[in-house]
Amino acid sequence: MSQTAKKGRTLYVCNNCGGQSPKWSGRCADCGAWNSIEQVVQPPKTASRTGAAGYAGAAAQAEAATVHRLAEVAPEHEVRRSCGIAELDRVLGGGLVQGSVVLIGGDPGIGKSTLLLQASAAIDASPEFAAARGAVLYVTGEESPEQVSLRAQRLGLAPGKLNLVAETCIEQILATAAAETPRVLVIDSIQTLFTEALTSAPGSVSQVRETAAQLVRYAKLTDTTVFLVGHVTKEGALAGPRVLEHMVDTVLYFEGEAGNAHRLVRAVKNRFGAVNELGVFAMTDRGLRQVSNPSAIFLSRHSEAAPGSIVLVTREGTRPMLVEVQALVDQSPLANPRRLAVGLEQNRLAMLLAVLHRHGGIAMFDQDVFVNVVGGVRVTETAADLAVLLAVLSSHRDRALPVDLAVFGEVGLAGEIRPVASGPDRLREAAKHGFKQAIVPKGNVPKGGVEGLQIRAVLSLREAVDAL
Repeated sequence: MSQTAKKGRTLYVCNNCGGQSPKWSGRCADCGAWNSIEQVVQPPKTASRTGAAGYAGAAAQAEAATVHRLAEVAPEHEVRRSCGIAELDRVLGGGLVQGSVVLIGGDPGIGKSTLLLQASAAIDASPEFAAARGAVLYVTGEESPEQVSLRAQRLGLAPGKLNLVAETCIEQILATAAAETPRVLVIDSIQTLFTEALTSAPGSVSQVRETAAQLVRYAKLTDTTVFLVGHVTKEGALAGPRVLEHMVDTVLYFEGEAGNAHRLVRAVKNRFGAVNELGVFAMTDRGLRQVSNPSAIFLSRHSEAAPGSIVLVTREGTRPMLVEVQALVDQSPLANPRRLAVGLEQNRLAMLLAVLHRHGGIAMFDQDVFVNVVGGVRVTETAADLAVLLAVLSSHRDRALPVDLAVFGEVGLAGEIRPVASGPDRLREAAKHGFKQAIVPKGNVPKGGVEGLQIRAVLSLREAVDAL
């Protein structure tokens, strides 16, 4: 056997996309990223089988997998346990599922470690985990145990039986977990782990993929819930290979701005619950505090009506939520007027302004238009279309809308107002917060109406403008 075969094969792998190349280059040929390629030495293969005969021989030695008929497989009852934080339980779909792997990503300093430390302390003190010797094993690869202890003291937590280990080698972590048998395993963070089977640096594509695969395998075999903290790139995406998000069961994103005290945890993937579910927290000096009624904090509720302001009833996951949409329309000195949307899709704003001109007879080609969702919330659903157009029209004509008015509805290119999902739930949420009027698509009006709420059903944009 040659010396090269003993040492293994040398490849060059892109940290951005995971593309492989036999030689180094300054730019990845697959994704075009610069200075992202690093050298990786693959371990030598124990046996090599090439050709059809080799594969046939390997198949003959392997045992056949068990084949099940789907109709004969009885689904097991899904057992969930609360993590002690109601907002986090909501985002997870109702609580922790045995054997699930949850990946949490977000900007540096946004509160990922704080939330998981608070959740670990709550799980440790929960009666559901009282019988466990050590319900949680917290693995820190970025901080020392003393730093984690100082954070727990600053947050006023009582860790109790919470076990803590500072380790980055995945083999050592799994051996410790096998000895301690925790019900919940927290890894902070996946980018700091490495396996001795690979020679690349921690955080590389191959290391993240291999360590994550071992943790997923451990979670499924032992029914342990695993939390993984993931770093993000400067573009806001999770660092590492895209396969990391495919391997885990749930992907949560922390959202929020540095100057804003509110933090949003959004589920973008969940095999055990609804996606786009939203948990709202407020960052305080004692850690993250739950916000059980987010509509109250996202509504400024002006003392008197102000032009360009309207209340939208949006829906995040399974929860309707009221947010304020503000618009500012001003004469533009530029040849190409500006269109700026914060918390909304900017291309959709341009499309809605074209619909307003074509089907509403109101031109904005010489006006700067700025639209903002108050509170840092990002609204992705099309139910915000009608609220955006009415807010723009209110600012353009400098006429305030009623403070007790709530709206929602999708606007089509033909000027029609289309119904959206969960209309009755949205209307009941508006009535619960004291709103007296609502302009909604005709298809969303409940048969019995909503007590205390005057509902105006509209079919077209022109009808909505006339209703005001």
